[in-house]
Amino acid sequence: MITLKVRSNNRNNKKELHSSRAALRRVETFKIIMKFVYRLLFSIIIVGCQKENLNNKIQIVADPPVLKKPEINISKTDQKAKEALEFCKINHFNQDFCILIDMSLHSGVKRFFIYDFKKGEISQQYLVGHGCGTASWSEDSTKGKPRFSNEENSYLSSLGKYKIGERGYSNWGIHIKYLMHGLEKTNSNALKRIIVFHSWEEMSDEEIYPKGSPEGWGCPTVSNNAFKKNDPLLKNSKKPVLMWIYD
Repeated sequence: MITLKVRSNNRNNKKELHSSRAALRRVETFKIIMKFVYRLLFSIIIVGCQKENLNNKIQIVADPPVLKKPEINISKTDQKAKEALEFCKINHFNQDFCILIDMSLHSGVKRFFIYDFKKGEISQQYLVGHGCGTASWSEDSTKGKPRFSNEENSYLSSLGKYKIGERGYSNWGIHIKYLMHGLEKTNSNALKRIIVFHSWEEMSDEEIYPKGSPEGWGCPTVSNNAFKKNDPLLKNSKKPVLMWIYD
C-alpha cells in the first residue's frame, strides 16, 4: 500500500510540474507578443510625428500669396474725360481741367484724378475716401467694394456729376471746404446731405494698398497736402469746375 501511494504522488507532482512549465511558456510567449506590439505602436507614433513636423516645416517655408495692386484703367479714364469735356462745353464749365474719381478702384490706391483737358492726360492723382455706410467710421471696411446712395443718413457716397460750388470754412483738415451741387438723380441730395469736398488729416499722401483709406460719412476726402494743391485751382477758376464720381 505504501509503495502505491508514493507512485501516485510522484505522478501528481509530475503533472503539476508540467502544468507550471506550460504556464511559464505561455507567459513568456505573451511577453514577446506584447513587446512586438509596443514596438510597432512606437514606430507608428514616431513616423506620424515626423510627418507632422515635415508638414509644419513646409507650411512655415511656404511663401504668402502675393496681392497684385489694382492699376488705373487709362482707356476708361480717357473716355470719361472725353465725355466730361463735352459736358463742360455744353454747360459752360471750366474746359481746362476737371476732377475724376474712379470708385471702382481700391481705396488704398490713387483714384482721384485732376485731368488736364489741354494735354489730354492725368496731371495729378491722389487717394480719396468714400462713405462708410453702416460700417465703422474712419475704418477701411469697404475699401474694395464701396456702396453708394443718395439717401439722407445713409453715410454713403453718391455717384454722378457735381458742380464744385462755394468755398467755405471746414472743421476738418486745413479748414477749407467746397460745396458740391449734385447734377443727377443719383446725387441730387448732396447739398441737403451736406456732402462737401474737404481734406482730412487721417488721409495719406501715398498709396497704402492693401490697406484702404479711412471712410467718412460720404464726402470725398483727400489728404491735407493734396487739398493744398487743389485749392488754388478751384479758387482761381473763372468757371464752375466739374467733379465726376463714377465706378
